[in-house]
Amino acid sequence: MALKITQTKGLVGANPKQRKNISALGLKRIGHSVVRQDNGATRGMIQIVRHMVTVEEVAGE
Repeated sequence: MALKITQTKGLVGANPKQRKNISALGLKRIGHSVVRQDNGATRGMIQIVRHMVTVEEVAGE
């Protein structure tokens, strides 16, 4: 199973930890989407920036 992660809010006012997590997820701008594997590390990064992203489950890699 994989997760499609889309950035919905900007980084203005975000703390450094949130900025680093958005960058580590591979997101670059509002509306940008990436597909990542569903594992504990990815879920942890999403949890930190959950108010800035939307997450959908997708089948496959």
